[in-house]
Amino acid sequence: MRENENSASWRDFPAAQQPDWPDPAALRAVTGRLSEAPPLVFGAECDQLRLKMAAVARGEAILLQGGDCAETFAQVTTDSIRGKLKTLLQMAVVLSHATALPVVKVGRMAGQYAKPRSSPYEERDGVTLPSYRGDAVNGLEFTAASRIPDPQRLREMYEASARTLNLVRALTTGGFADLHQVHAWNRGFVAGSGAGERYEALADEIDRTLAFMRACGVDTRELGTAEFFVGHEGLLLDYEAALTRTEPETGRTYAASGHLLWIGERTRDLDGAHVEFFSRIDNPIAVKLGPTTTADTVLALLDRLDPDRDPGRLTFVVRAGADKIRDVLPTLVEKVAAEGALPCWVSDPMHGNTVTAPSGHKTRSFETVLDEVRGFVEVHQSLGTHPGGIHVELTGDDVTECTGGGNTVRPEDLPHRYETACDPRLNHTQSIDLAFRLAEMYRERRPVSPFADAAPLR
Repeated sequence: MRENENSASWRDFPAAQQPDWPDPAALRAVTGRLSEAPPLVFGAECDQLRLKMAAVARGEAILLQGGDCAETFAQVTTDSIRGKLKTLLQMAVVLSHATALPVVKVGRMAGQYAKPRSSPYEERDGVTLPSYRGDAVNGLEFTAASRIPDPQRLREMYEASARTLNLVRALTTGGFADLHQVHAWNRGFVAGSGAGERYEALADEIDRTLAFMRACGVDTRELGTAEFFVGHEGLLLDYEAALTRTEPETGRTYAASGHLLWIGERTRDLDGAHVEFFSRIDNPIAVKLGPTTTADTVLALLDRLDPDRDPGRLTFVVRAGADKIRDVLPTLVEKVAAEGALPCWVSDPMHGNTVTAPSGHKTRSFETVLDEVRGFVEVHQSLGTHPGGIHVELTGDDVTECTGGGNTVRPEDLPHRYETACDPRLNHTQSIDLAFRLAEMYRERRPVSPFADAAPLR
């Protein structure tokens, strides 16, 4: 199949962070097969998410996005996927009740197999090899053979993403996401967490809300399912272009690898291939903004990626760092608002707060992560704008990668279960703890009755 004309223009622009594939013919063969493969997601699903994101932009919903820093093929297991989904569902119930708003749930899943790197090479004990760029490109093992980029891994990425999506769809429609069960999990967290007592009152309120719904005869069968979307960084443009589809009925073009794709901090060059590619697709899209981002850059991104100023089209994910968020964010929000644009504003409190522990492990402090979220909410509160949600790296497992949290992980605990393929993730307990703490921030911003409408719990 000839490459989709709507998504081929990126090839005329410089593409950052692309692998140095040693065999171009093998790459063409793989992407050719992918261009004939069924889409992983459909245009109608992307349009539905775009409507949901428009509600986030207008202050009528909250975005919760989370998952692995870098998915690995080895972790495409039922237990791993269930754990991440369970964690996100638990977080969503807490946030929905606290805000009386729907929570748009997007897993950082089914495609997050590639990572940008600060250096193309890694050195250990005098040996220099290409950096690990995610399982979609090469292997984590520090050997010459493992680190050679292999385009066959793109096919594995597609197959792993398909398996993940199949299980997510089965779980979210097959009873796993039932609201009563999810709240029972949160009750278990409150009972077992070192910080649980702090959240007892909120958990009691959710109990009373569910009881109130039952007493009113509300049909709770629809509470047995959950709407769930997936997204990833659209980094590998050969892969994304191969999976791009134009629907003949509408003429609209979608990157069919995920519902929501984002451009990273290292690839948002206005004259680069990623911005060009994203400007040609109709998915809801996002851009990461680091601490050096200027208002002029943000306005130029708006013009390139959302020229029609369509709410739900564009999300800005801010990763400024806890020490800079209160200084960087106000100007960006004010300048965008002055343009009459209505993007979603979302906090990524992870990437700007990475440090190295004495043991040599990259880590993040839970309290620092929390402080960036708090600063993000405070800025929006002071400006009268909507803090649209959070984008976090997390897992459903009890790993020891980030320090702090209710069941405190100490720096000396990091080696016990440090399992990430790239950056440190919040574990299950830390993730739920973060949701309860964010819920408190939202409630301080806008008090909510414990008997608010039941519908937002979904």
